[in-house]
Amino acid sequence: MDKKVEIMTVGGGCFWCIEAVFNELKGVEKIVSGYSGGNAPGKPTYREVCSGLTGHAEVVQVTFDANTISYKDLLIVFMTSHDPTSINRQGADIGTQYRSVIYYHDIGQQEVAELVIKEVASYYDQPIVTEIGPLEAFFEAEDYHQNYYANNQTQGYCSFVITPKLSKLRKMHADKLK
Repeated sequence: MDKKVEIMTVGGGCFWCIEAVFNELKGVEKIVSGYSGGNAPGKPTYREVCSGLTGHAEVVQVTFDANTISYKDLLIVFMTSHDPTSINRQGADIGTQYRSVIYYHDIGQQEVAELVIKEVASYYDQPIVTEIGPLEAFFEAEDYHQNYYANNQTQGYCSFVITPKLSKLRKMHADKLK
């Protein structure tokens, strides 16, 4: 069967966490950490995004084979691998750059995103606050942010924040793992 390559862009806190989760999934071919959703002119830097003044969120852009894993399945994994009920924070990471967001690439993705949010709402005690909006621009993050977990597994943040997320992923979505 031929590949059906599609792209999704999402943010759910630190992009290192989301990237590590998607790296575990069958059908995911490429992940790029970056920034999106802001209004500052030019290409933002990590320092600028962390200031909260650019309006950008930390996001990942995922290239995947839709014949192996669907956009809907990727969104379900995404929505269950971070806290979509927390406004502008994930754990100790606080600020608008850590908001939960889905940037759709076309109307079909928008419809699926809205459906997934309704489907997973009962999983949470609080209302889901994940933003859904059109992707207007994506800016690739600096090289040292790419494949961060794989390159820094012994670093404290990775050990204490990302590794537990991956354990949860392996329990909840074992059928989707590489």
